[in-house]
Amino acid sequence: MGDVFKALADPTRRALLDELQDRDEQTLFELCARLATKHGLTPSRQAVGQHLDVLAAAGLVRRRREGRYTFHSYEPRPLREALERWRLDDPQEGSQ
Repeated sequence: MGDVFKALADPTRRALLDELQDRDEQTLFELCARLATKHGLTPSRQAVGQHLDVLAAAGLVRRRREGRYTFHSYEPRPLREALERWRLDDPQEGSQ
């Protein structure tokens, strides 16, 4: 598992994951446009690419190359694994 929490710490990266969860298989160009129109964020394509690199290193984004395009998809497994590692239920709730 990559550094999921570090990847999620940045608001632009969280917005990217929101967009990929909303609509899978997007190109860098599409993601830049959606960040600008829906979130009012205008980072450069290079900056968005670097954010996607961090998300991919954490395992939260998958990439698929087709011709000259790279499509990005949200991968929830690392987040699920982190949540399972540190359960959210209160172990003392069952003993009351």
